[in-house]
Amino acid sequence: MKLDDDNTERYWSLPRIELHGWETGAGAPLIMLHGITSNGRGWDPVSDRLSHRFRAIKLDQRGHGRSGKPKGAFYSRDDFTGDVAGLIELLDAGPAVVAGHSLGARNALALGAARPELVSAVIAIEFTPFIEDAAMDRLDERVAGGDYEFSSLDEIRAYLSDRYPLMPADAIGRRIRFGYREVDGGGYRPLADGAAMVETSNGLREDIESALRNIAIPTMLVRGALSKFVLADTFRRACGLRPDLPAVTVADADHYVPEEQPAEIARLIDEFTTEKHIA
Repeated sequence: MKLDDDNTERYWSLPRIELHGWETGAGAPLIMLHGITSNGRGWDPVSDRLSHRFRAIKLDQRGHGRSGKPKGAFYSRDDFTGDVAGLIELLDAGPAVVAGHSLGARNALALGAARPELVSAVIAIEFTPFIEDAAMDRLDERVAGGDYEFSSLDEIRAYLSDRYPLMPADAIGRRIRFGYREVDGGGYRPLADGAAMVETSNGLREDIESALRNIAIPTMLVRGALSKFVLADTFRRACGLRPDLPAVTVADADHYVPEEQPAEIARLIDEFTTEKHIA
């Protein structure tokens, strides 16, 4: 389905789940994976800038957006990476560049390490090994706090603006438009399923060190300079595992780098893939 932009809505049926997302642009495949509680359309300002080179596939990951939401403990690293691998195979789109933010970065790293034949490069934004327990605890609290019925779109806007103080208004608008549904009685609830978010957040504590140590395809690590999730010391320690990989800190951004500094993220993806002769 076409909306009032260049994005085409898609549904893809895999053996164990139906996935939803959006496509735009033309060229080599670029799979774009959002963070926890978000959805694929958060990548719009990045994919718009890359549409001349890439066929961007902006996936709603399981439990999020309009993708399937299995009940129970089906939100491990392997569940998420299995979905992305299955999608690449279904579309015959490999090897694909995979760019991920937060949850999506964890999944991109894990997929690149486990299935290098499907992935040409990884751009991992704001997720590394060694994230502190306190940061994970704060994430759990924020995820739980968003599972709420809002009385109006204005209430959602106020909540998101307070939660994401550096996020521009257009990014907040996309989160509202593509991340909530109207319920009986006129209220609004997140499309991201509350129980699924709890399982997903718990799963983010799984070990990712071995994936970073062993990944053998071109990989770039990215951090927001103001991030309170991936701290500077944590980032340096993770980069020390693989000093051969490029690592970039983006100024004037906290954890939500792709939405706060989309032009810089698009530039990094463009230059990195060009340097590595991808696409």
